[in-house]
Amino acid sequence: MDRYFILGLLLAWISIGCEDVIDVEVPEEEPRLIVDGLIRVDTTQPYLPIRIKVTETNNFFEEIPVTELENIVLFVEEVVDGLTMNTGDAILKEEAPGTGIYIPDTNYVDERVPTAVIENENILFSLIIRHKGRKYIAQTKYVPAVPVERLEQGTGTLFEGDETEVLVTFTDDPDADNYYLFDFGYNEFLVTEDEFYQGQQFQFSYFYDQEFEPGKEIAISIMGADQQFFNYMDLIIEQTEQRFGFFETPRATVRGNVFDITGLDNINVLDNTDRPDAFPLGYFAIVQEFRNTLVIQ
Repeated sequence: MDRYFILGLLLAWISIGCEDVIDVEVPEEEPRLIVDGLIRVDTTQPYLPIRIKVTETNNFFEEIPVTELENIVLFVEEVVDGLTMNTGDAILKEEAPGTGIYIPDTNYVDERVPTAVIENENILFSLIIRHKGRKYIAQTKYVPAVPVERLEQGTGTLFEGDETEVLVTFTDDPDADNYYLFDFGYNEFLVTEDEFYQGQQFQFSYFYDQEFEPGKEIAISIMGADQQFFNYMDLIIEQTEQRFGFFETPRATVRGNVFDITGLDNINVLDNTDRPDAFPLGYFAIVQEFRNTLVIQ
């Protein structure tokens, strides 16, 4: 009986010990600006869906706060052989106070950007942001995509047996080295490049780690990407392991294409090598998107 009594005391002591609260100090740093600037273009629409969301980093385990900008302007420039031939701009305003979402202003002058501008391959988009006394820039060119030809529900499984397989089929553009970003919904993304299927029809399987009710509709998108955006998203997917939004968590080691140019005379040098700690987070890209819907059987 003594053995059971001692064992009971030991288990009680372990239970009490497990309830102790341990304070863990986490490093604090100045908030960084986060730019969510993935612009998904439907070329059948008359205007580009410019929509930029800005937030700030904070301490671990806390909600990501939106922030307010002093100014944000999108410049649309035709650049040929390094020379700027034509320039236009679009002033953005906050969609609603406190949202941190900025869209083209249409109150006095229609600042929307016509989709037709992307037909000119020499167009460079430059996003200029002023925030808390600092100035930032992000630049990109439009990247096209190819449509998904078939979406099919497969019957395969992986480890648990309760996954849902989706078969995706598309044909790569043979005239370029292409990169693609797939959005499978539920904050699940995948990147791929055409190194081994250039100019060919390609099919792959994607597995959701859950089963869906019959009749459930799942939206799946394919987007174009340049190599820089491909590399960025590849790292983000690897680090987040699909657990958080791509523009929602502090990611000190993954830098996008948004640069701090405060006080710089030459904004053509955008590597921040002289100021390695002065950089915001996030990405600005304008890409073509094709969206399809799969109905679960």
